[in-house]
Amino acid sequence: MESVVLVIGEALVDAVRQPDGSLVEYAGGSAANVAVALSRLERRVEFVTAFADDAYGGILTRHLDAAHVQVFGDPHAIAHTSSAIATIAADGSASYVFDIDWRLAPIRTSEIDPVAVHTSSLAAVLSPGCQEVVAALQALRGRAVVSYDINARPSITGTGPEIVAAVERVVALADVLKASDEDLEALYPHRSSEESAIALQQLGPVAVIVTRGGDGALWVTEGGRGEIVSAPVVVADTIGAGDTFGAALIDALCERSLVGSGGRDALKALPDQEWSELCSYAARVAAITVSRPGADPPYKSEL
Repeated sequence: MESVVLVIGEALVDAVRQPDGSLVEYAGGSAANVAVALSRLERRVEFVTAFADDAYGGILTRHLDAAHVQVFGDPHAIAHTSSAIATIAADGSASYVFDIDWRLAPIRTSEIDPVAVHTSSLAAVLSPGCQEVVAALQALRGRAVVSYDINARPSITGTGPEIVAAVERVVALADVLKASDEDLEALYPHRSSEESAIALQQLGPVAVIVTRGGDGALWVTEGGRGEIVSAPVVVADTIGAGDTFGAALIDALCERSLVGSGGRDALKALPDQEWSELCSYAARVAAITVSRPGADPPYKSEL
């Protein structure tokens, strides 16, 4: 049977404000972007999320159906579908204003056997839904490789001790942790991103990978460290870039059989050069997303 990647997290609609003030609506959300990117990379995906039976929910349903992403369980746990209004700066970076409701029914982990499970961003730290996310990770840890992308949203969660504790609770359950340098600066403003990566790795992950936009990425393990450069690209915007990087990283772990019940031990034994290769692949895939508007990750045939 084909291996399954389970993705848990928010799905929402990005309404991108254009220079003339009009809005263009895209299906999005950190976890939804990862699920779609994995499916386009020809991985079988089950997606646990929440959205309503409304107009924005219809956008999400059509988007997930088109990407062949299977929703696991009933997503209709909230009264209205979450949204984010994104404003694009001159350099292509995006800032957001959110309307978020995040709650989940209990996740039936006994009914699925994934080789990898991923969560990210608001889903992992925003109550009340985060409690179900953490419970699922605890139930699946050891059966599957756990991937977590911090993808901080300070405008919603803040950056004080409570959100740092919530992030670190999930970090401790992860085998592979991804964060951007901006995430780490927001959460830990008094130290460098590399210092934060080292400290977070000591909480439990085998590896911590820090993306740095056009400056590439760095990775830290218990006994190693490395850096990779970004592929040159003309930036349309950065929406979904980090999500694509995370999805591509999971894709590469699956390709190399570094997942499943023995995945954590295999990751611990991975040579430094292979961590650099994994990150370089993820950066190349993310560069394609950066080159076009919205969260539009590439298909495997485009790589």
